[in-house]
Amino acid sequence: MRPDVSVVVIAYNDARRLPRAAASSLGQSLGAVETVIVDDASTDGTAEIADRLAAAHPGRVRAVHLPSNSGGCGRPRNAGIEASTGRYVMFLDSDDLLDRHACLNLLGAAEDTGADIVSGRCDRVFLDRPEDAQARVRPWYPWLYERRAVYGSLSENPDLLYDTLSTNKAYRRGFLEDQGLRFVEELYYEDLLFTAEAYLAAGRTALIPHRVYNWLVREPATAPSISNRRAELANFADRLEIHRRIDELFALRGAHDLRRAKDVKFINHDLLLYMRELRGRDRDYQARFLDLAAGYVAELDPRAFEEANPLPAIAAYLAREGDHAGALAAAEYAPGSRPELRARLVERNGRVYWGGGRPRRTLGRRILDVTGLGFHQRPLNELCPGNTVTRLEMRAGRVHMAGDVLNPLNRIPEDADLSGTLEFSDRRRPARRARVRAAVRHEGDRLSWRAEFDPAARIRPIGFVDPVWDVRFRLRVDGEDVVTRPGAGRGSPPLDGVMLPVRPRLTRLAADRLSSRVTGRGQLAFVLEAGSPGARLAGAVVRRATGTPPGRAARRARRLGRRVRRKLTSHHTKIVVFNRVLSRLPVRTGLVVFESHMGKQYSDNPKYIHRELRRSGRPVKAVWSYASSPKGFPDDARLVRRGSWAYFLALARAGFWVDNQGYPDGLRKRRETTYIQTWHGSAFKLMGLDQPRLKSGPASERARLRRMVERFDCFLVRSEHDVETLCGGLGVRSELLRAGYPRNDPLVNGVDGDPELAAEVAALRDSLGLDDGRRAVLYAPTFATLPDGRPVGVLEPPIDPEVFARELGEEFVLLVRPHYLCRADLPPGARAVVRDAGAAPDVTPLLLLADALITDHSSIMFDFALLDRPIVLHLPDGRDRRTGYFDLEPHAPGPITRTEDELVAALAGLDEAEPVHAARRRAFAERFGEHDRGTAARTVVDRYFPPAQPQRHRGNRHGRTA
Repeated sequence: MRPDVSVVVIAYNDARRLPRAAASSLGQSLGAVETVIVDDASTDGTAEIADRLAAAHPGRVRAVHLPSNSGGCGRPRNAGIEASTGRYVMFLDSDDLLDRHACLNLLGAAEDTGADIVSGRCDRVFLDRPEDAQARVRPWYPWLYERRAVYGSLSENPDLLYDTLSTNKAYRRGFLEDQGLRFVEELYYEDLLFTAEAYLAAGRTALIPHRVYNWLVREPATAPSISNRRAELANFADRLEIHRRIDELFALRGAHDLRRAKDVKFINHDLLLYMRELRGRDRDYQARFLDLAAGYVAELDPRAFEEANPLPAIAAYLAREGDHAGALAAAEYAPGSRPELRARLVERNGRVYWGGGRPRRTLGRRILDVTGLGFHQRPLNELCPGNTVTRLEMRAGRVHMAGDVLNPLNRIPEDADLSGTLEFSDRRRPARRARVRAAVRHEGDRLSWRAEFDPAARIRPIGFVDPVWDVRFRLRVDGEDVVTRPGAGRGSPPLDGVMLPVRPRLTRLAADRLSSRVTGRGQLAFVLEAGSPGARLAGAVVRRATGTPPGRAARRARRLGRRVRRKLTSHHTKIVVFNRVLSRLPVRTGLVVFESHMGKQYSDNPKYIHRELRRSGRPVKAVWSYASSPKGFPDDARLVRRGSWAYFLALARAGFWVDNQGYPDGLRKRRETTYIQTWHGSAFKLMGLDQPRLKSGPASERARLRRMVERFDCFLVRSEHDVETLCGGLGVRSELLRAGYPRNDPLVNGVDGDPELAAEVAALRDSLGLDDGRRAVLYAPTFATLPDGRPVGVLEPPIDPEVFARELGEEFVLLVRPHYLCRADLPPGARAVVRDAGAAPDVTPLLLLADALITDHSSIMFDFALLDRPIVLHLPDGRDRRTGYFDLEPHAPGPITRTEDELVAALAGLDEAEPVHAARRRAFAERFGEHDRGTAARTVVDRYFPPAQPQRHRGNRHGRTA
């Protein structure tokens, strides 16, 4: 009977792994699967194993032997196609594995859809990371495989070009024969051309969300696979040749838009694969590689640079322009992974550009403009400025080290208080550190540092168990730390092989020196080595011992211990321990745990309840949770990191929980604990179970919301609108306290009787530079979301800063307040008229100093209306005003604008429009803030917390006061 699927397994000198790969084909849950093993003239016994497998499984396994080695994958795969008989063909490399249900799932989708090609998810499995499950498995372009899809042509989804693997796909044999599709031979990266041709020719291409292929990766590989030999220039030259052939293919078909999509993919993916590994290569190799790349990049459609991701586009463009340093720095900068900023930045005409030179031509200015990435605003430590080692040598028994730290945009002023510390840390146990003080000097666009020390006295390895030591430089700027990684760069001497004598704690026989190395990312590290004959002998003995069964058992025991430690400190374990153990401890009735926005800030309603408790002298002990940094949280409270053991212990023993969003799911609140849920705003947008996403989503999400809400003992509301909408949508069944919001008490009462808040508002006014008599307009919209539901990460001002300066700058200053889920995008030259107010953790002081508000659907409009100051609702892009619980336009507390011009006109005419909008604004405040009377914090405290203890006075023996 003809098999449904033929799996072509190609192998060369892989006798050890071939049986496992073949077993993954033989073990398919689909019965009618043929396995064709193609041996590419191996010399290690692979051919004999292929023959034995064929003999052991007659009719299911066939062995094909090529007479001479092809040096690639194209010829063996073509031979496999010719020798196979299945209705569909798949490909498997001998060092990888098929998922057990791969053939079944791919065949089922092919027959359901009539597709010529069916593709499933490929997972890269990093075998050298067994302890870290999350880092061990990385899906290959998972966003392509989130759901089933069928495309009638490649133009319907050009992003298919990101997945040009041939191994996670099933091809209909008739389609391959009709189109004459075969792999190119004698070139690497044959997959790219073959798959591009197949995508173009296919009548239908189907995607399924199931994993079908396991791409096994070994790092570091002693003999990298062909596709991983990126250190060979010939390898890159082959890749470029394949891309040129794909370009010709698209040109012949007149598929110019697809050609550009392929160019974008080349910039985003192919070029970056190589450039991110260049830092560890010598400069001659770097120059030859970048010259090779520049020749092809010059052939790309110029529009591809603007459609590609910003940093990859910069890398490609600067490679074309010959700026090798700027190109490498852009390629290495991968947002989201704490990358190092190695490139100089320049500000021109209020915009920030990548690289130190002046951008040439209009295209260059557009590509190199990185103002939107916020380098001029983000904290220095978040930028991770590059640190180039300029000196590393041993002299007279002492180490002499020096380097330069980038000072991006001269963010560090000349009069800053500077100090530095070199840190040498054990890679396996980073808490084990040796510290050396360094002198730091300001030199304009860089900070130079130098250190001199005796390594034998400062660095004390244990020996054997701590073979690799990383180096960090901790720069302290005006009391704040900036951590950098010293490494290779332009101006660096040779950094490999510098020997530092050390004294290990175990024995000098363990090792007696640290040898410098440059990592693949160009960072400096040291490897513990044996220098003396005795140490080398001891090291050899240890290595032999670790290879014995007891040694391997010891390594397994260590790995098991690490897994156990991770499990014991996991979030799930803490939830279980909280519910089963910690909840049995006695409750401390005066202990209050506060949290605002899941620990992100000291702000909102919990802040003002805490202040009222402190003011009233109630006998309570406050604990505040913080998510990342304790900076800005109150000094008179105990601070615990959210998610830590101390956090869960405090929650378990607390008499009160006070927060505005939600404590971790899974925690069972004790009956003795009172949970005061203050929430964080009235509802315009649909909430909770009223949201279509939650209504039609998994039942588990609705159950999760129900569990969270059932823990509430009290829920604060501002109006009967909240009762009908917010409480109904969330499913609140607890006591409703109609007291208003504590954070709004100052909006009703002012700050005259609150010197603490008055000082906070004054300090905020000074930090924003609001001292020239101009009125402050606060722009504070709600967060926007992308089509996939993720929040938009960057907030742009509603009016172009140049337009604002020209039309409104003499009278107004615009304060941009992004939602805490995003950040503001303001060019540095705009500070004269536009200020970033995102650093203020609490919005109430901002509302107090603002003279007017611009917002959209944000619930901040309900709060600001209490101040009886002008409000403009800016709803651009035709956003539907009927996206909430009521039609906004009939109830709007101010004018509604749709365009920038309308918004400029509304601000210019604020005073003239006051008679029209004042009455509507007051009616709006009365309807949506009817319970905000300036007494919310006191009402909450009086209702739930124990009374203040009367002060005791020391009297005389007759009871009279002294």
